[in-house]
Amino acid sequence: MSNIAGITRGGTPYEPTFVTALNAANCIGCGRCYKVCPRKVFELVERSEDDENYDEDEDNSMVMTLANMLDCIGCGSCGRVCPKQCHTHQPMAAGA
Repeated sequence: MSNIAGITRGGTPYEPTFVTALNAANCIGCGRCYKVCPRKVFELVERSEDDENYDEDEDNSMVMTLANMLDCIGCGSCGRVCPKQCHTHQPMAAGA
């Protein structure tokens, strides 16, 4: 089965890659991916006390999470703006 593919307006072939995971341990909670995502795939939440990066003295210990991964359109904007390379993207097979 082949992957989902398309073409740009200029006729260049394009294969979208969809966000499949987010490494919360590396995430600094900057919110850049949240701001560029056109589909509200992400949500900024408080780190849990179980998280190794949790700091009880920090007033705002936040981390990004995948709120609606299935709404990703494969634009890859989140991965391009992330300073810590927290996102994992993969192509998706047609009909999957």
